[in-house]
Amino acid sequence: MDFRGRTVLITGGSRGLGLVLAREFGRLGARVTIAARDRAELERAREDLIGRGVEVEIAVCDIRQQTEVEQLVQQIVTRTSTIDVLINNAGIIQVGPHDHMDVPDFEEAMAVHFWAPLHAMRAVIPTMRRQGGGRIVNISSIGGKVGVPHLAPYCASKFALTGLSESLHAELARDGVYVTTVCPGLMRVGSPYNAWFKGSHRDEFTWFAISGSMPAITVAGERAAAQIVDACRRGDAELVISWPAKLAVIANAVTPNTVALAMDVANRLLPRPTDESGDAAHSGWQSQSPWAPSKLTKLADRAAAENNEVPR
Repeated sequence: MDFRGRTVLITGGSRGLGLVLAREFGRLGARVTIAARDRAELERAREDLIGRGVEVEIAVCDIRQQTEVEQLVQQIVTRTSTIDVLINNAGIIQVGPHDHMDVPDFEEAMAVHFWAPLHAMRAVIPTMRRQGGGRIVNISSIGGKVGVPHLAPYCASKFALTGLSESLHAELARDGVYVTTVCPGLMRVGSPYNAWFKGSHRDEFTWFAISGSMPAITVAGERAAAQIVDACRRGDAELVISWPAKLAVIANAVTPNTVALAMDVANRLLPRPTDESGDAAHSGWQSQSPWAPSKLTKLADRAAAENNEVPR
């Protein structure tokens, strides 16, 4: 697919990876609509994109609400007569021991990572079929391939998205609608500050932020976005980003017990559950410590500033 003049919808497009993807699609000549819940974030993102010469529209939309998603898609089709690419990117990250996670945490993760992409796909598929094809990209995670301790709601919902995405790839390919499942490893897009932390929330934020800033095991957001757009262009079935993520997927398929043992060891190094005060969720901005932000999180901090993750 040549993206020049194509209509692209990106959920969660106001910051982080979604914003970086909007820049990349815009650079290639696409007409981009970015959707998110926060109008102020969307306005800042629009200014960023217009400044880069991107043809962009913004849409305030709670993707957890089926009717809002359907209305958004209809508005885009009415305006442009088509919708060529859907990027299901919106996400939420809850970090902490399972002891402090409750049912609403899992429900929220499923609403954002599973039900919202399903609603969006069901909304765009009829139009894509009528026009003879299209592209759908579902941003899952390495956490949708390998279970990671202290990320139970996130992993459970991303596993669900991976299964849905792979199933629909098989069903829709005959109609020229190609579904790509993207499973990134750690990326430097600035997301730790807008994640939510439970338990010893400052300690949880520290390990999460430092892990997301290490150059040897993380991928710059721009590099990840370029790979995602290339996979979308070709209609690839799957893209796993970063060598640690690819290694983890292979290892989990070949020696799952070894991976399980490694995750057990990792869990023993993570902060232990606390008292009932740990049940309260704190954002990354509320969980800063002497170690984060610091020189150890410099790359992630820079990405947060560049990708609209910093509140103004």
